[in-house]
Amino acid sequence: MAQRDVKNRIASVKNIQKITRAMEMVAAARLRRAEQRIEALRPYAGAIRRMTRQAAEAAGNVPALPILSEHETETRVALLLVTADRGLAGAFNSQIIRAGVRTAQEYRDGGKEIVYYATGRRGVSSLTFRGTEPEQGFTGFTERPTYANAREIAQCLMAAYVDGRVDRVEILYNGYISPISQEVRRETLLPLQQATILEAETSEEAERPTGHHALVEYEPEPEEILQRLVPDYVEISIYRALLESTASELGARMTAMRSASDNAGDIITDLTLEMNRARQAEITQEIMEVVGGAEALS
Repeated sequence: MAQRDVKNRIASVKNIQKITRAMEMVAAARLRRAEQRIEALRPYAGAIRRMTRQAAEAAGNVPALPILSEHETETRVALLLVTADRGLAGAFNSQIIRAGVRTAQEYRDGGKEIVYYATGRRGVSSLTFRGTEPEQGFTGFTERPTYANAREIAQCLMAAYVDGRVDRVEILYNGYISPISQEVRRETLLPLQQATILEAETSEEAERPTGHHALVEYEPEPEEILQRLVPDYVEISIYRALLESTASELGARMTAMRSASDNAGDIITDLTLEMNRARQAEITQEIMEVVGGAEALS
């Protein structure tokens, strides 16, 4: 490769490195704010889910209300895949799509039909590319989701469940652990009888000191309270998933851009060595031509 071509490639890679470093810094700055939003929401989300579980236990048999009733047969399952509007975040989006496809195959093997819902342009476009058009897509807000976005999604899913168009609702999203670590989480939202909140206590709850607990008196009755809590539980669960997904996306993008910057640095080093070798070869060639010309004249 000519020396000029190598110089052009070095300049091009340096420009790319500047972009990836800038994207890394932007993601890092936004990640801190996303972490703060998660920390602010977690106590409230935990309280809503705990109250819903306690009200369900106090009510005994869940009332036969549309949003609370468990369908006699489970033939259609709704999967909500939480992805991002943008890429350049490593395997962030693809691992949710893969997890959704695996989950769908599990249900199809059991004779059930799958209905997809998706947040983020990446999820919508990936499902469309695979020939499985989502029932509804929600896009344009994944970098900074609001509670109104979660309410819109929740109302759509609850309406589908109440109308009998789906018999089960599950959500798959990237749970935030740290800037370099995210995990795919799968939770059941509806029916309430099979919801994740009614499963065994979480590790945090299990670690709480045991002892005498105050008796709770419900006014109005637990059934009525439960009817009011379930929509809030679905909304807050989706909102928490959106916030966790946003933080995971920023962490994944920050890590991916840092890796890209490091790789660009390695390429620049290799190209610089190649350019130096080419320059040295040119100098050596010039010296040999001078020596050869001097010998010819002598």
